[in-house]
Amino acid sequence: MFSHEEDFAAAKISAEARALERDYSIQPNDLIKVKVYTKNGEMIIDPEYELSKDFNNTKQNRPDPEYLVRLDGLVLLPMVGDVNIEGLTLHEANLKLKTLYDEYFIDPYVITSYTNKRVTVLGAAGGQILPLANNNITIAEVIAMAGGMQNMGNASSIKLIRGDETFLIDFSTIEGYYASNQIVQPGDIVYIEPIKRFFRGNAVEISVFLSLITTMTTLLILVLK
Repeated sequence: MFSHEEDFAAAKISAEARALERDYSIQPNDLIKVKVYTKNGEMIIDPEYELSKDFNNTKQNRPDPEYLVRLDGLVLLPMVGDVNIEGLTLHEANLKLKTLYDEYFIDPYVITSYTNKRVTVLGAAGGQILPLANNNITIAEVIAMAGGMQNMGNASSIKLIRGDETFLIDFSTIEGYYASNQIVQPGDIVYIEPIKRFFRGNAVEISVFLSLITTMTTLLILVLK
């Protein structure tokens, strides 16, 4: 799977790409959640637990829907209608929505989050789709979330596939780790090449061959007697 020729030209990982931390920007087809609280989010903090009972009861009965960012960059939200949030970070979207909900609530506090940012892990770790809980998750963290390299994973042969680019990742040495670990992006595929084990993959053929040799040796001994 995902094999390549010897002269395959892998994409280059720049020092900036390894160190760069960034915020995702909202794009069409993103799914987001939007939560609005009053009084600057007082109910979220509640250090004296005075509001907890009412808050928990309300939360259990309250839907937690997802909102689709359409191809035109607009998202339809309750009360405020269509809002253009394409290209904004979550923080920028929070500030924009706060100004819109100011018309309806006292000191609104808005929290937006993604629900469909994810990365796919294939190969020795099996097939897994992992949600990206924050903006700056590295390849090493993705592999850890997938269960680690395990015994069948080849640490020197990992591929990061991003659109039409493929990066070759080598975690077999400390130097390789520092040179190739980078922050993943939504939609990336991380492929961990399984270690090729000759005896494991050809056990049936080997057992047949050994059985044939044993039989021929036995016959030869009988003939020589």
